[in-house]
Amino acid sequence: FLAGAYTSIGLYVSSKTDNQIVALIVSTLICFLFYLVGSDGFVALLGTNTAEFTKLFGTGARFDSITRGVIDFRDIFYYVSLIGIFLTLNILTLEKLRWSTKERNQTHKGWHLFAALVVGNFIVGNIWLSQVNNARVDLTRGNIYSISDATKGFINQLREPLLIRGYFSRKTHPLLAPLVPQVRDLIREYQVAGGGKIRAEFIDPAENPELEEEANRKYGIKPVPFQISDKYQASLVNSYFDVVIQYGDKHQKLSFGDLIEVKFRGEGDIDVQLRNPEYDITRSIKRVLYGFQDTGSLFDNVANPIQFVGYVSDDSILPEKLVTFKAELTDLLNDTKAESNGKFTVEFVAPEGNGGAVAKDINERFGFRPMQTSLLAEQQFYFYLTLQADGKVIQLPLPQDFSKEAAGRSLESGLKRFAVGFLKMVGLVTPPRPPMNPMMQQFGMPQGGKEFNMLRQKLEENYSVRTINLEDGFVPENIDILMVVSPKQLNETQLFAIDQFLMKGGTIFLATSPFEITRGQSSLTAVAQTSGVEEWLSFYGLNIAKKMVLDPQNENYPVPMQRNIGGFVVEELKMVEYPYFVDIRAEGMNQKNSITSGIPQVTMNWASPLEIDSEAQKDRTVVKLLHSSTDSWLSDTTNIQPDFQAFPTLGFGRLGKAEPHLLAAIVEGKFESYFKERENPLLKKQKKEESVPAVGEEEQKEDTKPEPVIANIIDKSSDSARIILFSSNEFLTDQVLRISGSSGTQRFVNSLQIAENALDWSLEDRGLLSIRSRGQFSRTLAPLTTRDQMFWEYLNYALALLGLLLVYMVNKLRNTRAKEHYRQVIQVQGA
Repeated sequence: FLAGAYTSIGLYVSSKTDNQIVALIVSTLICFLFYLVGSDGFVALLGTNTAEFTKLFGTGARFDSITRGVIDFRDIFYYVSLIGIFLTLNILTLEKLRWSTKERNQTHKGWHLFAALVVGNFIVGNIWLSQVNNARVDLTRGNIYSISDATKGFINQLREPLLIRGYFSRKTHPLLAPLVPQVRDLIREYQVAGGGKIRAEFIDPAENPELEEEANRKYGIKPVPFQISDKYQASLVNSYFDVVIQYGDKHQKLSFGDLIEVKFRGEGDIDVQLRNPEYDITRSIKRVLYGFQDTGSLFDNVANPIQFVGYVSDDSILPEKLVTFKAELTDLLNDTKAESNGKFTVEFVAPEGNGGAVAKDINERFGFRPMQTSLLAEQQFYFYLTLQADGKVIQLPLPQDFSKEAAGRSLESGLKRFAVGFLKMVGLVTPPRPPMNPMMQQFGMPQGGKEFNMLRQKLEENYSVRTINLEDGFVPENIDILMVVSPKQLNETQLFAIDQFLMKGGTIFLATSPFEITRGQSSLTAVAQTSGVEEWLSFYGLNIAKKMVLDPQNENYPVPMQRNIGGFVVEELKMVEYPYFVDIRAEGMNQKNSITSGIPQVTMNWASPLEIDSEAQKDRTVVKLLHSSTDSWLSDTTNIQPDFQAFPTLGFGRLGKAEPHLLAAIVEGKFESYFKERENPLLKKQKKEESVPAVGEEEQKEDTKPEPVIANIIDKSSDSARIILFSSNEFLTDQVLRISGSSGTQRFVNSLQIAENALDWSLEDRGLLSIRSRGQFSRTLAPLTTRDQMFWEYLNYALALLGLLLVYMVNKLRNTRAKEHYRQVIQVQGA
């Protein structure tokens, strides 16, 4: 189509002149002007609105869609219009040559009217089609430029109008200007898909002071200063590149930092593209949609009735505190039942009744055992609260303060697990950071220890995140999933909290390994560490070997190196292939599981091999997620700094057998508690505290003694319990993610995405899984060795030479045939 458009222009110009050189120059000039009006260099001189208009006439700009893998009918019609207009003008010119010496008559007027109608219809057709956004075919893998079914699913949940407003300045940075039309087109597609539920607006705040004030005050949107320069001057421009999604009284803001990806190609050479605008806008819609929901509409989002069953002993044997709490809980349940429109029922069952048959049944089904207030207490009782629906049973945790408000939070959290349309709560457990040295703080030095701010920030896009330490032995009642990252020396009480959360049918996301990495200015060392979960995992047949995986398929790492120059040692950082950064591609991922199937690549940093005891998993389902490549091997050394003098290729020697190693897996099903035959850690802790009186107090008054701990051990879990295990301490830390990002790539985003995917999959909130991995620069190419690179480079040269040789041979053959033809003609004429 592009070639046809340029050819038609050349035909028209040729019809206007007899001089071939003039026709060539004028044709080239007109074609260049059509290309120029849509080029990035030209539109950067204009405002965004004017730039969008001029791009409609640019032959190069109209070619952008197909270079991205999208066939847009508007672009095809544009090229057809150019062909039609200039061929029509060409025919008119040729016709005029036939009757140029004659006087103008009705036929001549008819030809001019016909040409004008053709040209006018093509122009009007382009103007009309410019408003049509969905007449295109997306041929990209995963349809990354189209509104997905997941997005449409969230749009269908809207109950009132949603506003998507774009704040784009007329004058902005040249690298951002070409992205504005793409964002506008996408937002218009949302409006079309919304069918009246979504309203799209585009505003230049600089042209409307009132709206600019609202943007600054209500949404916290402020202009970003960009330095721009051209051949005449360097200047600073304050520009807006923001999108606001508002639903009811909730809103989300996306700035240019949220919407774009930057790739550094070299010094002063950067490439800026939209990151994944559909995912960014859709997850914002999800957040405002779910954040707008309240408990009053909770049962509107519940498909099937929910039954509350409390396995509670008679008041006569309950502690006094629980008797009071039971009365308040009953009032709360009755109020909830009245608001449920028949979708919530309440039942209390005494386990001791019917000769203890119920107690025996709940012990076998759920692992519920009698509770007690202390190790020496004789009185035992039951106080277990459950919600049941769709064959799924979850236990409601007892609030620590036994208040009605806390019980309400626990009940609401449990009900939301059966409903859709609510933000889930992630409990994040990270290692404590060492205390800050005042001297280091005075000089602005970092505190030290591992940070997980990037992980938290990523999770907060779609979830509510709460940091917890589990020191009291309980997981808070509103936590939907527990995420334990890089645990370090967890004590028995903390482990008990994790174990009992699993027994309640919860999901544990765990990232751990036997090694911790320490970095110095010129050193890199692995230190063996105790996480506190080793025996617990081994109890369930999950063992992480005290070794690390090395893989020739890896990501680069800036390793501190020493270089000797005439006896003087120079220390420097050098990007090298680093086998401890295992680069896992499609062949190493489980393509049948949605956690990994949509991710093109992920790096596991300083990972250890995961070994699963199949005998221990008889009644559970095991899903293997990630494997290293078939050429990977293991090492138990703690010296993880490469030595390229001894091993020039990878910096490390290959030891042992080369084979793939498991680095992540899911285990799902019924679990028996690690503490089933053990003493309750909470009661043990209480006994220890009571046996040690406070300093300076020989006796403690009765009314100041701490409240007794009401604790129990759940022996068995429900079928919904699962452990998601990644055998790396480091792959989600800020330090490692920044190292990966410093190389100019965005592949570190995939590590955060796989964590998000695991949470979505676990919480059955999988709407964004299909579109999360559509980023431009995170879609890395397959790694090539130096030999592979040389092969393809020289193959290109060879193919080019072969092409030239073919052209030479074809031309020679044609000349030979032409000479033979003319020779025969001369012979015939001579005869």
